[in-house]
Amino acid sequence: MRVVSLVPSLTEAVARSAPGVLAGATDWCSHPPGLDVVRVGGTKNPKTDRILSLAPDLVIANEEENRAPDLAALRSAGVEVLVTEIRDVPQAFRELARVLAACGVTARPRWLDEAEETWSYLPEPRTRLTAVVPIWRRPWMVLGRDTFAGDVLARLGVDHAHATHPDRYPRLPLEELRACAPDMVVLPDEPYRFTGDDGPEAFPGLPCALVSGRHLTWYGPSLAEAPRVLGRALRAARP
Repeated sequence: MRVVSLVPSLTEAVARSAPGVLAGATDWCSHPPGLDVVRVGGTKNPKTDRILSLAPDLVIANEEENRAPDLAALRSAGVEVLVTEIRDVPQAFRELARVLAACGVTARPRWLDEAEETWSYLPEPRTRLTAVVPIWRRPWMVLGRDTFAGDVLARLGVDHAHATHPDRYPRLPLEELRACAPDMVVLPDEPYRFTGDDGPEAFPGLPCALVSGRHLTWYGPSLAEAPRVLGRALRAARP
């Protein structure tokens, strides 16, 4: 079985569960550390010719992270493409199981059981806060409706202010974000790398939580520790 992954979190899941199956991955596939496979470009601009040269049995992708024309080109060349759709935590576990089965994994990996158990027994949050959750600046973009990251935060007691917006990732003026009067701002380090010097200054007077983008947006082995890692960062910033 030869698999090319176009999704960093799925790359980590397959590499952990079926060593040796991955033939290629994107330039952004940073986990597990030391992953030694052919790099095939970015998630939004994969080099289809390089992917085809690897003669994969399967390419795994995501409807949000990868572009439909690239996936169509691979299918036209005779490559099987599995496209995931992940909008919340339970769906993440279902899709992970589907991906691993398609990659030839016959026994459910322990990390997947541990991750699902962690989220299944998550205690009910004692308090609920509202947050603005930017994922990009120049222009400012925030979490909107039906996002995996939004569901992750909601399960940890943080409701993002634009959960009912018509767009999944709306572009909004900074003044409008401030006008929401949230309890806090959540700033992940990916896809835009917000830092203590780049992001909080745009929201004077508001508590800002700098969080791991991998634990907020990735669906894979990181799910097992995400509640602990994110919870610690959120508590540290709470008013």
